[in-house]
Amino acid sequence: MNDTICAIATSQGVGAISIIRISGDNSIPIVNQIFKGKDLNKVETHTIQYGHICNDEILIDEVLVSVMKAPKTFTKEDVVEINTHGGIAATNKVLEVLLENGCRLAEPGEFTKRAFLNGRIDLLEAEAVMDMIDAKTEVQRKMALNQIDGKTSNLINDLRNDMVQIISNINVNIDYPEYDDVEMITNEILMPKITKLREKISMILKESSNGKIIKEGIKTSIIGRPNVGKSSLLNALLQEDKAIVTNIAGTTRDIVEGVISINGVLLNIIDTAGIRETEDIIESIGVEKSLKMMEESDLILFMLNNNEELTDDLIKLLDQIKNKKYLLLINKIDLSNKLDRNSLDIDSNKIIELSITNNKGIEELKEKIIEMFNLNELETKDPTYLNNSRSISILKKCAKRIEDIEESLSNNMPIDMIELDIKTIWEELGKINGSTYEEELLDEMFKRFCLGK
Repeated sequence: MNDTICAIATSQGVGAISIIRISGDNSIPIVNQIFKGKDLNKVETHTIQYGHICNDEILIDEVLVSVMKAPKTFTKEDVVEINTHGGIAATNKVLEVLLENGCRLAEPGEFTKRAFLNGRIDLLEAEAVMDMIDAKTEVQRKMALNQIDGKTSNLINDLRNDMVQIISNINVNIDYPEYDDVEMITNEILMPKITKLREKISMILKESSNGKIIKEGIKTSIIGRPNVGKSSLLNALLQEDKAIVTNIAGTTRDIVEGVISINGVLLNIIDTAGIRETEDIIESIGVEKSLKMMEESDLILFMLNNNEELTDDLIKLLDQIKNKKYLLLINKIDLSNKLDRNSLDIDSNKIIELSITNNKGIEELKEKIIEMFNLNELETKDPTYLNNSRSISILKKCAKRIEDIEESLSNNMPIDMIELDIKTIWEELGKINGSTYEEELLDEMFKRFCLGK
């Protein structure tokens, strides 16, 4: 990190202003070489200077230059931001001149990576920067902001601090047994402390399932036989004609997707091909995709036709989804009833009757989804959760190891052996907020970031 990096920090295109960010030990001298105005080496930190960018006395653009000296910057290095006019040509030309005068083009996420490596933010806060950029709903914005502010990191820090107390106490007992003023840790004394840790981790994991829903949305598949009204339902939920609707069976041969927001949570809706036996190769591929989507979904909207009798293949499919989150939608209730509801071995609370043609039942469906996923609570609650698969996976491993420690304590395993297990969990928790990390993990994570961030 000894070199000086630069990148365009704003979206490229036509606009009023573009910002080019420069960070590193030589950021101020490099910009000063191409800046016609005050001597940037002599100006106060966190000030804005008016002037022009020039290259060999050729005027390039009229600019405002922000000078921010270390350590009170995002990267904790000297940072300069050049505000140019927002045209593509002007912005790219200023960037080109910077590269010619000693800067290196930043890699994706390199500014944030430097902020992490220099101790400005931890890994959870770094991930939240990208979450804030990607936020599409108000709840996503709030969750990202809480993570940037360190509220989520505090959950992990508190766990690690509790474990440090236990580890240090055991170490004192082992190394300095003559100290009478330090509590002697026995299996009986340690067990409630470990149980409390497990309960804290379990609570974080439970809450984090909400965080994942807020961040990634609810993957929802509409499943059913051809012509039951799946595409019509998608269009009704999206309030646009996204999917082609005809009375010809097998019209939808591939998945069609759309997104709506319910109480600040995204519903990623997938209209699948109608499930039936078919000789059509293309349609059969669509049916296979539908069955795969059914397995991968967070929520299944299983549609039946009120005007058709229940068949054995539908009963078989209903049995397959009983262990998943689902709602049974009976469509076309405006037509004559041929569906035997008494043969449905389904909780009546999971059944919603629809007439998409007459716009009946759509709002009830939305309300039921809100109820199933506690979306009202998510909207009003301060969202402080872990929200990515990496962190949640590490925490699940720690939870399993805590359970193993409880079992070891029950079997009277020596305290010094258990101390090693506790220390391993403490190190694993450090991978969540970056207190301990692997370089390969960082490289892979920051590749997701945009240039200039």
